[in-house]
Amino acid sequence: MQNVKGTFDYLGPERALRKQVQEVIETMFELYDFDSMETPILNEMELLASKYAGGEEILKETYQLSDQGNRQLGLRYDLTIPFAKVVAFNPGLEIPFKRYEIGKVFRDGPVKRGRLREFLQCDADVVGTSGPEAEIEFMQLAVQVFKKLDIPIIMAWNNRQFLGQLLARIGVCAEEEQSVMLTLDKLFKIGREGVQLELSSKGLRSEVTQKISELVGKENLTFGGLAQQYNLEQSQGAKEVEALQLLIEQTGLASSCKFDPFLSRGLSFYTGTVYEIFDRTGRFTSSLGGGGRYDAIIGQLVGREDIQYPAVGLSFGMESIMELLKERELPAKTKPVLVLPIGVDLTAQALLIASGLRADGIRIRMGASGRKLKKSLASAAAKGVRFVVLVGSEEAALGQARLKDMQEQTESLMSIEDIILTVRFCTTASN
Repeated sequence: MQNVKGTFDYLGPERALRKQVQEVIETMFELYDFDSMETPILNEMELLASKYAGGEEILKETYQLSDQGNRQLGLRYDLTIPFAKVVAFNPGLEIPFKRYEIGKVFRDGPVKRGRLREFLQCDADVVGTSGPEAEIEFMQLAVQVFKKLDIPIIMAWNNRQFLGQLLARIGVCAEEEQSVMLTLDKLFKIGREGVQLELSSKGLRSEVTQKISELVGKENLTFGGLAQQYNLEQSQGAKEVEALQLLIEQTGLASSCKFDPFLSRGLSFYTGTVYEIFDRTGRFTSSLGGGGRYDAIIGQLVGREDIQYPAVGLSFGMESIMELLKERELPAKTKPVLVLPIGVDLTAQALLIASGLRADGIRIRMGASGRKLKKSLASAAAKGVRFVVLVGSEEAALGQARLKDMQEQTESLMSIEDIILTVRFCTTASN
């Protein structure tokens, strides 16, 4: 028996670290006024395979199954489409609507460092805000999260509408646009030669392939330079880039957020701004998170393509973040206080004392009543347990217990209240 490839069990210090990272992200979501939400892992395949959802690339990696009623189902591959579904099916939601969700998603794709088949996504989305203030708030949020995690990042960003208009100027027709974008999005991973080879295999006209290759080969491309060269200054995409770029400069994010004219992200539902987060040191090349604007999905899901529900989202990749943090020393786990009944007939009394200590927020481990005291104490010392609460017949008769400090090699008869105070004081002092 073994785990399915691309899935893992998490326990001990590693699980504790994952929990810490999740709490940092969740706290930041709350500070930015996002409300928690939970959606089903199992979805109708019709929703996941919708032409308004993730596109052909992601559909190849979707886990598909059928139930006993022969209904075609699938495991969610991200948290954005389930969010869009909730908004589409609940027209009475107060707009703007902000939510976050932290949950497992599944993709039957290649497994590598930081990329699994079952993984945790930490998503926040807002629907109802059409201006760049939504995107800039997500950028601020991302920068603050990684600052708290002490991970230096660079946030690459672009506008898919601008990129589409740029490709049209070069001669890419509308039917080829999505395919070309997917290839350009791999520039960081496969390099210029890889992009050129892939473009050559797509059946594009040779002059178009040549122009794209020349563009990709240029150094230090800027938005201003591209907009001027291809006469795009008055295009809608360029106006959106300009508005966001101004806010980035005004909010002090310029050092963390870098314009990348070839970024498009893999999912086809993005309609405007897109962004992706990377390790600034370059040691880890996989994405640490990303997102963007998807104004068309929700209206299309309810059959109202004439109505747009402006929406923007951001997702943090827990597995990629963990790969970076694994290089650091894992957090020390808080040692429990061992409550040890001296004799089987004192088990109930020991359980009552343990319950009182837990009620005060102290982590407790119950010791086995039938085990020899010497062996129990030796085991506690080997595991780094500092405090042992001994419950014998003499202590029980007095309504007290004996607190043994394994570190200081002291032992005192105390009330439960005094035990709590002593443990609290020593724990605080050691921290």
